Amino acid sequence: MIYRAIGIMSGSSLDGLDIAFTEFTETGGKWAFEIIAADCIGYNNEWLDRLSTATTLSALEYQLLHTEYGHYIGRQVNLFIDSNNLQHKVHLIASHGHTTFHVSEKKMTAQLGDGAAIAAQTKLSVVSDLRALDVAFGGQGAPIVPIGEKLLFPGYDYFLNLGGIANLSINTSTHTSATLSIAEPTLRLRSGLIAFDVCAANRVLNMLAAEVGAKYDDGGRMAASGKINEALLNLLNELAYYGKSYPKSLANSFGTDTVYPMIKNTSVATADALRTYTEHICQQIAKAATGDRRLTTDNQLLVTGGGAFNTFLIECLTGLLKEKGINVVVPEEKIIQYKEAMIMGLLGVLRWREEATVLPSVTGATQASIGGALWLGTEA
Repeated sequence: MIYRAIGIMSGSSLDGLDIAFTEFTETGGKWAFEIIAADCIGYNNEWLDRLSTATTLSALEYQLLHTEYGHYIGRQVNLFIDSNNLQHKVHLIASHGHTTFHVSEKKMTAQLGDGAAIAAQTKLSVVSDLRALDVAFGGQGAPIVPIGEKLLFPGYDYFLNLGGIANLSINTSTHTSATLSIAEPTLRLRSGLIAFDVCAANRVLNMLAAEVGAKYDDGGRMAASGKINEALLNLLNELAYYGKSYPKSLANSFGTDTVYPMIKNTSVATADALRTYTEHICQQIAKAATGDRRLTTDNQLLVTGGGAFNTFLIECLTGLLKEKGINVVVPEEKIIQYKEAMIMGLLGVLRWREEATVLPSVTGATQASIGGALWLGTEA
């Protein structure tokens, strides 16, 4: 079967609205894909401000923003369809939305971007609220992409996404629980994957870069010019989250309200703060991947997300992981930038096929679920 879907993602780093039109082919339970068209629609200052301050709004103001942002997404999808000549080629749209509140321990998660509004704007079938059912079943609702990694990228041992938050997936079929110091003997590994949020990443780096008027640290050049502040690095590494067992996930506020204020309280110069936090990210990823052990076999880690363009960060990470027997693989630019949006499209296809859209071994939910609200934009 062939499915042509648009996937939409707005990450915690607020880089913009990622849109990917992908053709998925399923043959005998095996999946293949081709990203046919993709784009990142940068947010103007008004949308940056409104999305970044959404959690401070009243209930009514928040709901109005939820609706307005949904119509905005729908309009951007229409422009994307027109500019890429995709009229009558799109089977469905799957929108992740923009995460605002994520309190999984109380079985609640919220993403801005009303699916009904997107369907009304585009007149196409839309799948939204992709995390909600997993969270209702006691899961973290995150990371959400591992089922797509499992189906679309066979052969890798690790998958790392460097977005506003860094998250890691581990192919347990290539590792024993003895190898993984983070493994829990009671965890169900039937899916062959475990995954969890590692640490705040681009969101904090971008906030630091903004102090000197930059949107981000291009190529990690500012970080490369700085020095590691050992006292700050030790303070960051002692954060309680890193000692928790998976399944676990982070809200955007971990970076903005916990990590960033810690850095600012030390009065470290911006370049040194960037260098220190880059080292912190790399150390936490290396620890999450293998603990204190060096793997005995040649392992492959696929890295995607905006952080994959941070040359200095990738160099630091490559050095640390090479010591542990892991090779860092940076794929083609389309996959780096649009893997998550593309996988949102796949989740929409799975929802349409009434197949599981999450892996309970990843999220800790009591069962697998067919997540996503379905809105039919076509006339009845």
